[in-house]
Amino acid sequence: MLAECRLCPRECRVNRLAGQTGKCQTADSAIVSSYGPHFGEETPLVGKGGSGTIFFTHCNLKCIYCQNYTISQLGEGEPASAEKIARIMLHLQESGCHNINFVSPTHVVPFILEALVSATAHGLTVPLVYNTGGYDSLETLHLLDGVIDIYMPDMKYTDTKVAEELSGIKNYPSINHAAVKEMHRQVGDLAIDERGIAQRGLLVRHLVLPGKLAGTEEVTRFLAEEVSPDTYLNIMAQYHPAHRAMDNTLLSRRVTHEEYREALDYARRHGMQRLDKDFYPGIPAR
Repeated sequence: MLAECRLCPRECRVNRLAGQTGKCQTADSAIVSSYGPHFGEETPLVGKGGSGTIFFTHCNLKCIYCQNYTISQLGEGEPASAEKIARIMLHLQESGCHNINFVSPTHVVPFILEALVSATAHGLTVPLVYNTGGYDSLETLHLLDGVIDIYMPDMKYTDTKVAEELSGIKNYPSINHAAVKEMHRQVGDLAIDERGIAQRGLLVRHLVLPGKLAGTEEVTRFLAEEVSPDTYLNIMAQYHPAHRAMDNTLLSRRVTHEEYREALDYARRHGMQRLDKDFYPGIPAR
């Protein structure tokens, strides 16, 4: 797949094994920006020990409002061999992290799989989290069946034109819907143990954007009717203008209290049973 890259739906068809790069700007090895225990993720991932995040550099999306654009688009990070990634995973487990959280993994799946061969042979046992922007191909997801324990995709948009304008990608809604369905087929609804720690399942993130750009109502309808009303859904209010967001009039402000409350109302109206949400003044955090 790397020799004629089709890891993601962009299908750039470049020979990454020969050092060529496509839209993700990554060739024949992964680049890691940072790693460590993360206490800002969803509660079932964090617990007392934190989520063991590994932030991979670059991304297959080009979101003009990306809050981590120095990593995703400017290339902040250092190349990491499979052995180094394996050592990082084992270190995070030994540090007490409850899981290994691969952030932006879509374009580096082969290198993750290679690293897991060594890491599992040396005692890696904690759940693996696939933390993705949701623009994933079914072919690549099939390679992860039985490997990934917790899928955590974004559902960013339900309008094709909005997705192309804001993230530079085509057919995001249909590709994202198919990917989320496949993820749920593999792991089911989120299962949490007696400590409150996630062990397996689907956890969906949806960032509310100003002016209903994210299509929240359709996202919640799709999850309730076509995936499962018991899908663990985090509706996030954290949007703020970053990177090139000020170039777009609609993105040049934060989400209002009313817009966020409306997003929660959509989820409840469609019967979503497990909502995690950001704190917003006047709305309880949980």
